[in-house]
Amino acid sequence: MMTRASEEEKFLSLPDGRTLAYAEAGDPHSSDVLIFFHGTFGVGESASASSVVLEKGFHCVAPTLPGWGNTSPVPHGTPYNLCIISDITALVQHLHPDDPNLKLYYGGGSFGTVPAQMLYGAPYVDFPLGRHTHGMILIVPFSPFQCDKHYSHAFPWMTYIGIGAPAHYVPFKLIPRIAKAHLEKKLNSVEHAETFLRHSMFDKMGDVEREAYAQWREAKGMEEGELERRIAKDMSRSVASSWDGFMDMPEVLRSDWGFCVSDLDKEHSKAPIFVVSSTHDDMIPDTMASFLAANYTNVRVKSLDGGHMVALFHADEIWTEFMEMVQPP
Repeated sequence: MMTRASEEEKFLSLPDGRTLAYAEAGDPHSSDVLIFFHGTFGVGESASASSVVLEKGFHCVAPTLPGWGNTSPVPHGTPYNLCIISDITALVQHLHPDDPNLKLYYGGGSFGTVPAQMLYGAPYVDFPLGRHTHGMILIVPFSPFQCDKHYSHAFPWMTYIGIGAPAHYVPFKLIPRIAKAHLEKKLNSVEHAETFLRHSMFDKMGDVEREAYAQWREAKGMEEGELERRIAKDMSRSVASSWDGFMDMPEVLRSDWGFCVSDLDKEHSKAPIFVVSSTHDDMIPDTMASFLAANYTNVRVKSLDGGHMVALFHADEIWTEFMEMVQPP
C-alpha cells in the first residue's frame, strides 16, 4: 500500500533479547513519525514509504512483525498486543529518544491493520507513548473478532476455516499447519511465489482493478511484471526463516487486542482514523471496515471499487487524503 523507498533492512536488539527488523525512509530527525505495518507474507521493506508522506517531511518506519522475515517470534506466553507495544516502544525510543514534540501515526494494510489498532487503542499504562498518537490509517482492515461478533458473516468458506473459529477450536494448530504444508512449496523461491501470486491475486482482478493497475504502472514507469516480482520476493523472504508469524494469525485475530473498539475514551479517540475498503475484496470483506467505521469515532471512510489490491493503485490519493486529515491547512 506504500511505495518502497528503502532497500536497506536494519536490525534492533530488543530488551528481551529478540531482534526486530525494520526499514525506514524520510527525515530521521523529524518529530512526525509514521509507523506502517505490512500485511500477510510481507516484511518491513515492502511497506517503506509513500512519496506523498515523504514530501511532508515525515520519518517513515516499517517494522517487520514478530515471526515474519528476520524479526523474532513472540515470546512464549506473551500476549501479541503486549509484544507489539514492547517492540514499538523500544523502536521509537531507539530512533527518537526523548523527543518532546513527537507525533506518532500508525498504519497498516490487511493484517498490518491489527498491530496498528493495538497501538492506537492501547491503555496508556501499557503504552505511554500512545499519548503522542495523532492519527491512524487502515487499508482493507480487519476488525477485532472479540468485539465484532458478526465478523465471519461475509467470509468466504475457506477463509472462515483458515482464520475463523475452526482454526481456533481445532487443537494443536492443525488447520494452520495444514495451510503451511500447502503453501511451503509455493513460497520456497521467488519464482514459485510469483506463480502463486499471479494465480491467487493478479489473475483474479476485475476489469476496473486491472485498468487501475495499468494506469498506475504507467504513471510509476514500471515494467510489466515488475510489481509481481517485487511482491513475490518479499513473500518468499517473509517465511524463509520462520512460519511462526503465519501460524499465529488465527489466534492473534481472535485474541484480546487490549481494548474494545466502541469503548475508547475521548482522549484515545481524538486522533483521526482513515479507513480504506474495497468493495469486491474476497479476502477481507468490507463489512469489517463498516464495523470499524460504525464503532470508532473521528473516522473517515474511503471505499474503492476493486479487489484486495486495488488500494495500492490509488496510493497517492489515499495518502494525500490522510495527510489532509492529520495536518489540515
